[in-house]
Amino acid sequence: MRFISWNVNGFRAVLGKNFEEVFKTLDADFFCLQEIKMQEGQADFSPEGYRCIYNSAERKGYSGTAIFTKAEPEEIRLGIGDKHLDEGRVITLSFPNFYLVNCYVPNAQPGLKRLDYRMEFEDDMRRYLVDLSKQKPLIYCGDLNVAHEEIDLKNAKSNIGNPGFSYEERGKMTELLNAGFIDSFRNQNPDTIKYSWWSYRGNARKNNTGWRIDYFILSQSLKGTPYKANIYDDILGSDHCPVGLDIGL
Repeated sequence: MRFISWNVNGFRAVLGKNFEEVFKTLDADFFCLQEIKMQEGQADFSPEGYRCIYNSAERKGYSGTAIFTKAEPEEIRLGIGDKHLDEGRVITLSFPNFYLVNCYVPNAQPGLKRLDYRMEFEDDMRRYLVDLSKQKPLIYCGDLNVAHEEIDLKNAKSNIGNPGFSYEERGKMTELLNAGFIDSFRNQNPDTIKYSWWSYRGNARKNNTGWRIDYFILSQSLKGTPYKANIYDDILGSDHCPVGLDIGL
């Protein structure tokens, strides 16, 4: 099975670029989007053979997630339990032999002004994922808005304490991994430098001054399952590139 995750930074915007071509070329069984910035029905995209599932933010033009799935889910959940429903950040699909969780983690914002909410979200998500993973294998993907280690961004020293590379955010990723999860790309590529997000400023993408903040996280029960983690850093259309997971489930 092929899973793709992409923060499109506005679904309607990327549809006007190359999205349909990328979608067809990657030919995923599950195509997860973050930061769609739209309400359901505002985009003209209904690929044949896929079920389209949206979780839009209450605030128009902000946040939001979507999944295009070839397989019909047994259950669809939005949010984390009865929390974090208003910004459209989380979709969970249940299938007979695994869960798929697509997430757009809140940005801590300049000056870390939203750090307290970010920490609450991280704790709620970790508990949620742990509970789900006790039931069956789990795949957690999305823009997790953190570069975990220094290898995961170009200018680590100058970014210590900044949003996405604060000790607090990195610590929450460590807590998640220690709770029984695997960073699929880093587990498979311990020394590989690849990024998934580049600022629109300062020719960052041209100079590859990037961050790896988009992930496929696997529950430990999938550790022995053959898989290939990918970062499609040659695909344009957003300030993020797609990331992928090919795994036999």
